[in-house]
Amino acid sequence: MNTPHVVVVMGVAGTGKTTIGPLLAERLGVPYAEGDDFHPPANIAKMSAGTPLDDDDRWPWLDAIGAWAHSRTGLGGVVSSSALKRSYRDRLRASGPGVVFVHLTGDRALIEARMAERKGHFMPTALLDSQFATLQPLQADEAGVAVDVSGTPEEIADRACEALAAYDRERAGSS
Repeated sequence: MNTPHVVVVMGVAGTGKTTIGPLLAERLGVPYAEGDDFHPPANIAKMSAGTPLDDDDRWPWLDAIGAWAHSRTGLGGVVSSSALKRSYRDRLRASGPGVVFVHLTGDRALIEARMAERKGHFMPTALLDSQFATLQPLQADEAGVAVDVSGTPEEIADRACEALAAYDRERAGSS
């Protein structure tokens, strides 16, 4: 990769965004930002109570992540964000036009089992159904790759790096 990407690690809760994001950032030699840290306290309180966020809750959060992505343009970085809907990803791209998405995907049963093992996280497994119902996978015209979350975090991060490298080669070949 000539110019480091700003990568948004996306997916439903429990796919490992907070685990894979820092590993991917380390491999790419760029900083990592935890998307949950951009949530205002009201959003965290709402999710902790088991209430899904609506779009009005998400816009300021997405704008804050987008501002961070914009500040990393040309420098590279990795940030986590569920980015479940196309409209959310469009909003992130509007702030950080060069953003590339790594969509962490996997079997619902595996993701639910991993969520159940988490300690101290505000997102209850009860919200997983709403996450899958909201999810709009990356479309062919969106900059990004899908990466399966089976295996160890190191294996997943390696697959993400390989997928990004293949994405870059494909883009270079088509330009």
